Amino acid sequence: MDEFYQTVLGLDVPTQDIPVLEKNKGYSGDVAIVSDGKIQTHLAERDIMAGFSTGHIVNPVSRGHIAYRCDDLAAFKAHLEAEGVLYSDWGNKAVAGWHQIFFYDPDGNVIEVHQVE
Repeated sequence: MDEFYQTVLGLDVPTQDIPVLEKNKGYSGDVAIVSDGKIQTHLAERDIMAGFSTGHIVNPVSRGHIAYRCDDLAAFKAHLEAEGVLYSDWGNKAVAGWHQIFFYDPDGNVIEVHQVE
């Protein structure tokens, strides 16, 4: 999949801001990261049991997800709560040094927002 995104879409493998996966906390799959230099795309190996294994309501690796980085995750969570959007707070259970939350868009696509700790 990462070869497809690199070859067909012209994305590169970033050389910095590469996360360390916490493979012993419920999700042991591989994740390839490609980027256009501004936006990262996470190509996570499918794991339909990750939500159950970790005890979270949103499983970010059942079908893949869109990911965004923010500078103030607490403020973003408050915004989601004000909008009535439920989210699952994974903390740093999947990626060392990243605090991640996941939620669904109206079509059921999974969205990640994370902040570097």
